[in-house]
Amino acid sequence: MQHSFRRRLAMTLGGLFLVGLLAGCASDQEKIDAIHAVNQGFRVEYEKLLVEKGTRTYAANRGEAFVAMRVALAQLGMRTEQQDLALGHLAVVANAPLPLTDEEWRIASEADLPLLRKIISPYVGVAANFVQFEPAGFEVVIHATFVDWAKGSEISLTVRLREIAAARSGWPRREYVSPHVLTLGIDKIFTTFERELSAAQRR
Repeated sequence: MQHSFRRRLAMTLGGLFLVGLLAGCASDQEKIDAIHAVNQGFRVEYEKLLVEKGTRTYAANRGEAFVAMRVALAQLGMRTEQQDLALGHLAVVANAPLPLTDEEWRIASEADLPLLRKIISPYVGVAANFVQFEPAGFEVVIHATFVDWAKGSEISLTVRLREIAAARSGWPRREYVSPHVLTLGIDKIFTTFERELSAAQRR
């Protein structure tokens, strides 16, 4: 039994060692090229999703919408970095994966892994199979803009990543949020906003 356990342990450690070798076998330039491709690929999805989901209109004046969004984002753990009601601009920030929970981020990121690996595999080969998303070392920066609309206000969101610490893996950092993470984040923000706006209008 001890011999069997040692053999399984050796196989496990050997497998981990192999994963480490494969993950590290790409050159620095290959990794840079791969992340550049990721940024381009994710940007295409990002811009498409912002058109589909990032702008919404509400029957509320700009002041009401501004305050409700600021409260909603604070409820999601975001802190205000800039605000200007006259310009209709609000910027908030928090450590990733906020405004998502760890579990929400994990599920959405796993859905985006096939796309990530497909994009980088031409650059790093088999090492692509061992690349994971890393939320640590990122801040999520969200900008909300508020424009007067015929029946109320139009609200637009943008989301970007800002590096605050190097990745533990040694890979360069990407700039764009992955598609499923972006979709879930935008939907969560607007859902929280709608709940807060409705409560504010009833008060």
